[in-house]
Amino acid sequence: MRRREFLAGGTALLALPLAGCAHPPVVLDMEKATPARIADERSLAPDPGSEEYEVVAAAAEAGDNESVTRSHRNDLFYDTDTVRVNNTVYEVSETPIETTEVTEYELHIDFNPDDATATRGEIAYTALPQADKELLDIVVTDESKRTVDGVDITVNYGTAAEAGDSVFVPDPQYDILVYNGDRYRVTVTSQQSTRTTYRYDVTTVADSVGAFVDRIREQYRFTLSGLSAAERDVVDDAIEGGYFEESEAFQSVAERFRAHDALSRSDSYGTWLVRYESTEYLAYIEW
Repeated sequence: MRRREFLAGGTALLALPLAGCAHPPVVLDMEKATPARIADERSLAPDPGSEEYEVVAAAAEAGDNESVTRSHRNDLFYDTDTVRVNNTVYEVSETPIETTEVTEYELHIDFNPDDATATRGEIAYTALPQADKELLDIVVTDESKRTVDGVDITVNYGTAAEAGDSVFVPDPQYDILVYNGDRYRVTVTSQQSTRTTYRYDVTTVADSVGAFVDRIREQYRFTLSGLSAAERDVVDDAIEGGYFEESEAFQSVAERFRAHDALSRSDSYGTWLVRYESTEYLAYIEW
């Protein structure tokens, strides 16, 4: 794991051990800024096949001719509205247009039931339709050793339409699932929830990731120069492995960064794009 992946958790980092010590009071970490890393700081690159990828690709293909919609409990692009798909960078507009009440279903599995006698019927795991296997593969193969009293695992199946050809949702045909000779009790519950229909429109921000990164450089990059010897020591340590000591030199360097626009920033940490001694860096700071 790269240093920034470990550090860039903000307050969440407080819950993680750091070599057996408390979280340092300050952080300055600088890594070389590749175009991909710069783009990642200002946009999302969803994996092909993911919901984010498919929605943006469909909206880009549709253009102004038709709307792309999605119905879900939550919005999709809550953290950013700039998305990279097929080497093109888009600004995504996600507009809620309708809210409806729906029935959602949950499947509960008890891996060690007191009574494993089937009432509705039993089904072997290998005989399940694909709709059920897609939801249950991980929990049954990885979690079936859990043996707490009562329900061990709960799986959200969503609505009846989303459950597809499931044999459990919405009307359970079986209440015992047999896996490698073990008998699991299966129960289904339902509840009302709210679904919102969102409309998605996209606008091209840049025709390539390279062009997008050039725009970021133009807007955010600055040169770090004219440092004192103590300030250079802070920066050099940050490049080598991270700087974690509270000092006047650190605060002076941090002030230099805070005087410029950040790629992202909160009240106590941020990320900047900086050029130092002819090399471009992404600098992550906690103060």
